[in-house]
Amino acid sequence: MNLLSSARIMKHIFQYRLHWNERDTHYQYKIPGSPKFMGPRDAVKLIKDKETVIVCGIGGNQRISILSWALREVFEETHHPQNLTLITAAGLGGRGKVPGTLEEWAVEGLVSEVICSHFETYRAIMEMAEEGKLAVHCIPLGIMAALVKAAVKGEQSVTSTTGVGTFCDPRVDCGSEVFVPKHYSSKVDNRYSKGLITVDGDKLRYQMPKIDVAMINAPAADAEGNIYIENCSTICESKEAALAAKRNGGKVIVNIGKLIEKKPDQIFLTADQVDAIVYYPETEQTCSRRHDDPMLCLTDHFEGDVESGLETVRLMNKLGGITPKRSKAQMCIAEECADLMQQYVAPKSYVNIGIGLPELICDTLQKKGLLSNYTLFTEGGVIGGVPAPGMFFGAAVKPDKIISSPEVFELANERLEATVLGFLQIDSEGNVNASKRGEGALNYVGPGGFIDLSCAAKTVFFVGAWMAKGEVHTSHGVTEIKKRGIPKFVDKVDQITFSGQQALKAGQNVFYITDVGTFKLTSEGMTLIKIREGIDLQKDILDYSPMKIIVPH
Repeated sequence: MNLLSSARIMKHIFQYRLHWNERDTHYQYKIPGSPKFMGPRDAVKLIKDKETVIVCGIGGNQRISILSWALREVFEETHHPQNLTLITAAGLGGRGKVPGTLEEWAVEGLVSEVICSHFETYRAIMEMAEEGKLAVHCIPLGIMAALVKAAVKGEQSVTSTTGVGTFCDPRVDCGSEVFVPKHYSSKVDNRYSKGLITVDGDKLRYQMPKIDVAMINAPAADAEGNIYIENCSTICESKEAALAAKRNGGKVIVNIGKLIEKKPDQIFLTADQVDAIVYYPETEQTCSRRHDDPMLCLTDHFEGDVESGLETVRLMNKLGGITPKRSKAQMCIAEECADLMQQYVAPKSYVNIGIGLPELICDTLQKKGLLSNYTLFTEGGVIGGVPAPGMFFGAAVKPDKIISSPEVFELANERLEATVLGFLQIDSEGNVNASKRGEGALNYVGPGGFIDLSCAAKTVFFVGAWMAKGEVHTSHGVTEIKKRGIPKFVDKVDQITFSGQQALKAGQNVFYITDVGTFKLTSEGMTLIKIREGIDLQKDILDYSPMKIIVPH
């Protein structure tokens, strides 16, 4: 990337941060003879008390910022709509920092229930849960996508083996009720306090309330009210959510950023499937980039090369303070994972890459010239290209195609060869905790698509640090523990997000790759298959970790 391009990106991020809290919720754009075009405040007034509202999107993609701001303002002025149930399959929060996310909904009385798969970005919402002001239910992302698709046919539940043996299984842990405050039902209308997951034979039955309102961010509309998705970065479950709402006699509200001429062969939602269209020029394709000036490298017709797109994404993440600087020890983890992928994953296979440290695998595969060996994809429905890191998670650089979330999880269930995921804890039975950092709502992360993908993949690579709050340095191929931290490999995890026993029953290959060594799950237990040069087996691994470890002779 040349200096001029870098300077333009730096200027863009600076201006974005300077103005990111500015909005005009009274903005009106109307088309004579098209009553569906209305301002954001008028649109959110269509939502009634106690309705169930679904908002589609993932990460920084498809934010309905102007609608979220308008909803908050209207509620604070009128106290309506109140006691909503908010369904948001993936994380669309701002970590308590970024304005215009679904955290704008964190006002006492506006929302009484939140149903989601990933909560780490919802700090304001989880603070309310901590204070006993709303209930939080968790359903795995892929299951939520399947439920939304089922709702199009009028069905409110699905059954699946996904989640059996994890915290979703009521026989094991809490089921969907990850945080329902005590005596909550006496304070507000808690409609789902009995949970949304039940046991059904050897499967689990997941259910979701009927969708009354679907709120969607799409790139464009024409004057007739038809909706288009050209130059989107993700579409998630937008169409299915809209059709489900209409099936229930509900409403579909679409926030767009462009007005275009009618293109009959490219219509995503027809005008009769939409109740309100809010055109607002500042509506984003992805974080910081408007639909009328999209990041083309995140679309399915980008003509540039992958590297130039990745350079743009990396620089924007760096300037935004999103992507952490990776150490040499972490690079070694990524290299080991890439080597194991070559051994266990056939060329041209579908491979999923998770958020966080797993994103580093993409860089490693690129440096080794192995990217073309695999078809990478994200749970946002983006197939091919390179999964975008940081605030763009869910999108991809130069994807081959973009499909819906229900479709991508169906693909995963049928053809997923491998997934690369992070972890918080791992235990003696190969169980993984990736959803709970500690007690209380503010320490609850949620699994996102972790459970669905780890259950579907034939080979699972867990990548992460050997300890928390420690220091491991690698130099010239030699690894040294500079500071001992808190063991992440324990005898029993605090919450089961991945079941080692279920993985063994399914015949999956499961690897746990760390900065001190690599383990493989076997019928005997957690087996150490590789130790890094410089690490002392007895002192640094066996004496340090409470986990029961098998060392081959």
